[in-house]
Amino acid sequence: MTARSSSRRPSQEPAPARGTAVRGTPPEAPAGRSGVPATFLPGRDEPAGPGGTASPDRTAETRETEGAGEAAERPPHQRDHGEPLPEPPAGARPDGARTDGARSGPAPDPSGGSRGVRTAPPLDPEDRDRLLSGAHHDPHGLLGAHPVRGGVLFRTLRPYAKGVTVLAKGLRADLHDEGDGLFGGVLPLSAVPEYELLVSYDDNDVTVHDPYRFLPAVGELDLYLFGEGRHEELWQAMGAWPMVHQGVTGTRFTVWAPNARGVRVVGNFNYWDGTGFPMRSLGSSGVWELFLPGLGEGELYKFEITRPDGTKTLRADPMARRTECPPANASVVHASHYRWQDAAWMERRTERPVHEAPFSVYEVHLGSWRPGLTYRQLAQQLPAYVKDLGFTHVELMPVAEHPFGGSWGYQVTGFYAPTARMGTPDDFKYLVDALHRAGIGVLMDWVPAHFPRDDWALAEFDGRPLYEHEDPARAAHPDWGTLEFDYGRAEVRNFLVANAVYWCEEFHIDGLRVDAVASMLYLDYSRESGEWTPNVHGGRENLDAVAFLQEMNATVYRRCPGVVTVAEESTAWDGVTRATHHVGPGGFGGLGFGLKWNMGWMHDSLGYVSKEPVHRKYHHNEMTFSMVYAYSENYVLPISHDEVVHGKRSLVSKMPGDWWQQRATHRAYLGFMWAHPGKQLLFMGQEFAQGAEWAEGHGPDWWLLDPSYSAEPDHRGVRDLVRDLNRRYTDTPALWEQDTVPEGFSWIVGDAGEDNVFAFLRCGRDGTPLLAVSNFSPVVRHAYPLGVPEGVPAWREVLNTDDVRYGGSGVGNPEPLVPDASVPWHGRPASITPVLPPLATVWLRPV
Repeated sequence: MTARSSSRRPSQEPAPARGTAVRGTPPEAPAGRSGVPATFLPGRDEPAGPGGTASPDRTAETRETEGAGEAAERPPHQRDHGEPLPEPPAGARPDGARTDGARSGPAPDPSGGSRGVRTAPPLDPEDRDRLLSGAHHDPHGLLGAHPVRGGVLFRTLRPYAKGVTVLAKGLRADLHDEGDGLFGGVLPLSAVPEYELLVSYDDNDVTVHDPYRFLPAVGELDLYLFGEGRHEELWQAMGAWPMVHQGVTGTRFTVWAPNARGVRVVGNFNYWDGTGFPMRSLGSSGVWELFLPGLGEGELYKFEITRPDGTKTLRADPMARRTECPPANASVVHASHYRWQDAAWMERRTERPVHEAPFSVYEVHLGSWRPGLTYRQLAQQLPAYVKDLGFTHVELMPVAEHPFGGSWGYQVTGFYAPTARMGTPDDFKYLVDALHRAGIGVLMDWVPAHFPRDDWALAEFDGRPLYEHEDPARAAHPDWGTLEFDYGRAEVRNFLVANAVYWCEEFHIDGLRVDAVASMLYLDYSRESGEWTPNVHGGRENLDAVAFLQEMNATVYRRCPGVVTVAEESTAWDGVTRATHHVGPGGFGGLGFGLKWNMGWMHDSLGYVSKEPVHRKYHHNEMTFSMVYAYSENYVLPISHDEVVHGKRSLVSKMPGDWWQQRATHRAYLGFMWAHPGKQLLFMGQEFAQGAEWAEGHGPDWWLLDPSYSAEPDHRGVRDLVRDLNRRYTDTPALWEQDTVPEGFSWIVGDAGEDNVFAFLRCGRDGTPLLAVSNFSPVVRHAYPLGVPEGVPAWREVLNTDDVRYGGSGVGNPEPLVPDASVPWHGRPASITPVLPPLATVWLRPV
């Protein structure tokens, strides 16, 4: 392995520093004609190009060219992303030529010919070999137009061409064929003109701009920020961007490949032969760049990378913002034209912190929610369905591009591209916009923990470990056969931090649920003794990952008001939702997340309800233990996809007993969950008690809700309960205003294990309470005494999961319950004696 400092640079020498051409007067130039011989101006008086003459000591190896237009006047630190392009005009070809009979360049001189075109000095054999083999770091120093002694040297690489002619104002000159697709010649000009190339093939001629006459289209500030790991809008500087550069429309390609000997752009526009499209290395940044004039949206492309050992690899663009539909894997040139209509939502989402607001989440796998629907078709159905059920948010399982559908999106290859399976990036924006206009927030699963080993994606991208850790033991993820990111490398950390910002800013995502955080935090995660190396302090914490997560959260919260980040973290790591600048007892600042999945509550509570009622008294503490640590973090209570696959059974199928008891316990559990401190998350299909496990191939069993199905009322009743739970929840500040502070909760009775009963109060800021009582026994408990606070004249039942509308037995408390101050109970000054339905949860509020 090479040292980190050397692995960040190409194996070749860096390109010469940018300079300004020195002009002089070549001895061949006649006076008064701007140094242009008369044979090059038949019947014309105007000069062939800008004034001035070439320096006698300039060579063909010079990196920069004259004639760059106004862009050459920009200060070197100024960023130049150009202007976004409109749709390409009809008849345009990707190589800049026209297919409708017109030509894009100036009218050629009818006299033609190559009078005065001298043979160009031959290329150094090593340079020629490296250029033709795709292993040259500075093709712009060899190709294009360069002032030399006696004129301007033109050289171009056009494989399969029969001839190349230089066209400029008052100029038409044929270049000499140098073999292997190289054409060159020295024209007795005083300066580099604005020119085009007429390229002749067997069957047609095309007029194109020369890509090698353009200055870099990425700014030095971009490169500096990227090298420092601080470019928060990296997607603007990297990848393929249609733009106007130096007055010419085209696409700028940039890619980070510091170990590469050379990089070329290939695509459908050059028949996947990159010989004529080598990129230049921008020095020690490790970034390669090429501006291709005439190339526009929709073109397929990849990067052909020459590895340090001379072998080649064809790679998709890590920064591609659009991809082909899998299993195809090329990148696609993309520019967004979407006009957002969610300004009201974007402004409203900042009004209240998420942890002090209602937050009820419907988790969705878009590919299987309604199989076969596109993003735009989903936009016609999903918002209406979620809004009808009263959820405040949806959480989308990963939408970033991934090659294997069976990974559900958790093995990402296109971190900046929504999957093309359901449409374009603008189509996905349409879906997010539709959800926002329906008043529904959008969370997205984000996967910075690992990436797959596909040989066309990120793994050993430029021939050596780049995005993954250089230590194979650190790089290999022990559970999933994937590779872990090298969070200690500035450019990799920048790639991921900017990616989080990208989804929030470009797609208006309201929250990122970060997957597999625990696997990032611990060096010994799923590793045995001897399979991992301690950190510099001798501990097992991955300090680089900690720093990355802190930076990601701090950056997202600073740049994207109203966005929430959620950690799927399955251990007791201290301070997951603590601010990054608040140092905890372990010596670490908080990770800075807004919310954390409460995996402990999920495992314990599901363990409890899966037991037969007669055995539940021995597991009573599994339902109460969560309140011991409930305020250590800001929690989400997740019943996610992970709990209803791979033999774990669906939620209703986890419950013991016959079908009636299963549904009753399912309903009682949801009532308990919605009342418990924390936000709620429920995976699709569980809202109507689907009996089968989820499978990404066919999604939820919607046929269960078909009125012609005999058991349809059973499933519809559970869905009606979920709707009412969400509506009561949203209308009851006691259930969310003080979710994260102890003042919002108090037990009435938490030790009634023999009865399988739990009762507790939730309180809003104004003191208004809600009393939740769950009876996980299959027997009715009549006149069950419960202590209640003073000051409430009567309690009214506002929700009962045993209601006949939900498929229950109809046992309940139709009349208000008046407290009896003469019978204090449970340490309270008064008591009520409600009827507790079997396997049910009831909510009571003050009248």
